[in-house]
Amino acid sequence: MTKKSISLVIISILVLFVSGCWNRRELNELAISVGEGIDKDIDGKYKISSQIVIPGEIASKTSGSASGLPVRLFTGIEDTVFEAMRELTTKSPRPIYHSHLRVLVIGESLAKEGIGEVLDMFSRDHEYRTDFYIVIAKETSAENILSILTSIEKIPANNMVSSLETSEKTWAPSTAITLNDLIQTLVTEGSNPVLTGIEIIGDPVNGQSQQNLETIKPTAYLKYSGLAVFKNDKMLGWLNQDESKGYNFIMDNVKNTVTDVKCPKEGKFNYEIVRSKTEVTGLVENNKPKIDIFIQSEGNVGEVKCDIDLTKQKTIEELEKLVEKDLTNLVEMTINHVKEDFKTDIFGFGDAIHRSDPKAWEKLKSDWNVKNFTDLEISINADIKIRRLGKTGNSFISEMKE
Repeated sequence: MTKKSISLVIISILVLFVSGCWNRRELNELAISVGEGIDKDIDGKYKISSQIVIPGEIASKTSGSASGLPVRLFTGIEDTVFEAMRELTTKSPRPIYHSHLRVLVIGESLAKEGIGEVLDMFSRDHEYRTDFYIVIAKETSAENILSILTSIEKIPANNMVSSLETSEKTWAPSTAITLNDLIQTLVTEGSNPVLTGIEIIGDPVNGQSQQNLETIKPTAYLKYSGLAVFKNDKMLGWLNQDESKGYNFIMDNVKNTVTDVKCPKEGKFNYEIVRSKTEVTGLVENNKPKIDIFIQSEGNVGEVKCDIDLTKQKTIEELEKLVEKDLTNLVEMTINHVKEDFKTDIFGFGDAIHRSDPKAWEKLKSDWNVKNFTDLEISINADIKIRRLGKTGNSFISEMKE
């Protein structure tokens, strides 16, 4: 056989494996879902809410429809999440496309029952990516959260994602958790998950109307608020803003934030954290587990509301000690609250013990949350450095004429 014949045979074989665009779907034939929510109805069925983008309303400067709203919300109710997703097709004129999902909202009542079965479908279905964020609807339903129209960002789901990412970077009480992150925590021994809560501020009914976008001050808006504490896949309760900040310090999630600290005599000053690093180490001594937490932080003086002399190094050192004390108290308060009220290890202390001493962990893990976690000896230390004072030294307020 000649080289030419051999080449033709190889090409012919390769052609058999070329599939082309056999499963292509045009964008104008799809309903793109960017935000989805899951609740339980009064009959115990799953209620799915899907926020669908209306491309014409996003692209054009003038409204293409009577309402001019950038999204529509479709809902479906069935015995399983998968069935409810398919039931949505009876109301949507186009097949719903899930690959661009940005955020999944889970209703608080459903979260308290357990989210394991819900997550199974999202982790199994090939059309879903695993990098979308998951949040808990605080004191309301996921459907209500997805019904609120937002300003600046026309698409509410995009608004939720941008706000979560921004607040995580600049405001420590928030944390962005993806499906991958959540599942990894659920399957890790000695660790339990938390999810950021989102609530509606204002009138939820008016927040669903075009009027909410036409006023300088919206009648309703969405706000991230606290962290939901889980034991395995069931939600137990909430951490407040300060406790959520303490949690993120322990978990080394703090990138940038501001903390309020009392001055040596009276008044307060703000310390802006620009860098933070937390190390959590576990060990077992005399069959007793122990945890060491060491927080290193650098930052700047943000605002001064007291009479102090910032030109003196002694004053700076004194302020650093005050921040260290304030931070260690915050972390200790957070841990004690979780120990006493929830009795569930959301900090991964059990995982730290497991990594440091696997043999000891085998004996401790059976009653970790029940006894060992609540009795755990924890040492907390902080090293704070103030690097900059801003554009000025001492405040001009003390020099103002009376």
